Amino acid sequence: MPADSVTPYSVEGDVDYEKLLARFGAEALTREQRQRFPDHPLVRRGLFYAGRDVEDFLASEPQSVVTGVGPSGPMHLGHAMVFYFAKRLQDAFGARVYVPVSDDEKYLFKDQTPAETTEYLRENLRDLLAVGFDPALTRIVVDTEDADVVYPLATAFGTDVTHSTLDAVYGTPANVGQAFYPAVQTAHLLLPQLVHGEHATLVPIAVDQDPHVRVSRDVASKARYPVRKPGALLMQFLPSLGGPGKMSSSEGVAIRLTDDAETVREKIRTHAFTGGRASVEEHREHGGDPDVDVPFQYLSAFFEPDDRELARIERAYRSGELLSGELKDLAADRIAEFLADHQRRRAAIPDVRAELAAYRLTEDERERARAAVGFQRP
Repeated sequence: MPADSVTPYSVEGDVDYEKLLARFGAEALTREQRQRFPDHPLVRRGLFYAGRDVEDFLASEPQSVVTGVGPSGPMHLGHAMVFYFAKRLQDAFGARVYVPVSDDEKYLFKDQTPAETTEYLRENLRDLLAVGFDPALTRIVVDTEDADVVYPLATAFGTDVTHSTLDAVYGTPANVGQAFYPAVQTAHLLLPQLVHGEHATLVPIAVDQDPHVRVSRDVASKARYPVRKPGALLMQFLPSLGGPGKMSSSEGVAIRLTDDAETVREKIRTHAFTGGRASVEEHREHGGDPDVDVPFQYLSAFFEPDDRELARIERAYRSGELLSGELKDLAADRIAEFLADHQRRRAAIPDVRAELAAYRLTEDERERARAAVGFQRP
């Protein structure tokens, strides 16, 4: 296993993002491509740094975006950034957004009880609804509840995912469920085209999830179905509070979408890795390092949209004018403001299931998807 192993189920070692481009065969985003996306810090400042068939997405109409979640715990900032980015694409381009919720995956890959999964699912759905997607252009697909669509598609695609592909992309699966799951992921990523016809699809995704896209592209290339290869927009990891490494909802300390302002402040003050010096005197003299400072990385990625203000903060920190504790408080304030807005919308949803109804696949959409792979009800 390489020293910087990156798979959908584990991330180990120091991640070299340039090496991953060569290993996975993706291409760095060009300046011109960044400018054609709606203005957003994740693209403008390079957290989304590479992709597959990005040009096809930008030049096409209609467009779909696919980005999902597995209910393995409460949703955190890393989830929120991607979902709010997908909403930005929907608002700017009129793109459809499909959100697969892979509750079945947790039975195969996590030591998690059905009761825990059900509770996480309910709370994750509330957070998804609070993002504010347009229900006319959004479909939320829960694997165990939408098995009448997901299973026929996965069954069809299962014949196109070979053992050699599984071994090359994922390694040896631990059980037969894990071996079958790439076909389910392919169903997620190709579903918009099976419902609405062949068109450009983009998957904004953390780089460790890219194997799912590669498998779905391999299936699409076999031309058995009316689809084109889904594109990908690859994202570097938002670091955990403790420093480099992927933020996780089930491991370590993460800022959750339900945390109040005091909890956010306490987590950042207590756990956030900083680029500050050992003493105030040393920091004043030599300054801090924003390149490794987690609070600064959070501001840069998403929570300080103004480039001039971010540059001012960076200069002040490098010069020693701004102390690590002050930078922590600044990041905590900005994050708490974002979460307060999200939580107001979250609390305004009286009944998750009633609200979800507008985002479910219609019967006609289900029939079209099944028919596209040759499954039709008698």
